[in-house]
Amino acid sequence: MICPICGNEVGEGQGRCPYCGSDCLGGPPMARGILHRQINLERGRPLVQQALDRLESELATSRGLGCKVLTLIHGYGSSGIGGAIKVAVHRQLHFLEHQGRIKNIIPGERFEGRSGRGRQLLRQFPFLAGHRDLNRANPGITLVIL
Repeated sequence: MICPICGNEVGEGQGRCPYCGSDCLGGPPMARGILHRQINLERGRPLVQQALDRLESELATSRGLGCKVLTLIHGYGSSGIGGAIKVAVHRQLHFLEHQGRIKNIIPGERFEGRSGRGRQLLRQFPFLAGHRDLNRANPGITLVIL
């Protein structure tokens, strides 16, 4: 089943989406489009190329759903300087931003509502005020504005 608010997969029989907390009754996404999706690129411990392939696939799916914001979970790695998936995902996202295929990238470390950039983001996408990683400086995520 797909959550009608955020577009993430919800287990059958669950009444609430574990990602956005909305009531899930099943059915197609809302007509206005899905505003936010959370994508776990490190699920299943993929190789870097597998994570990049999933990123491309999820970007295409999200665009098709009319999604505005993605939260990518790429992890931070155990090296203390960022894992291979995080580095590769950031490199790919910067390339896509340069090509104009995505609008903006907000690393989790900079996802906060106190700065001018953060306040502007929250004005543009008010639903992000309830994001669980807002003001947490989480280096294991990245937000992508489509």
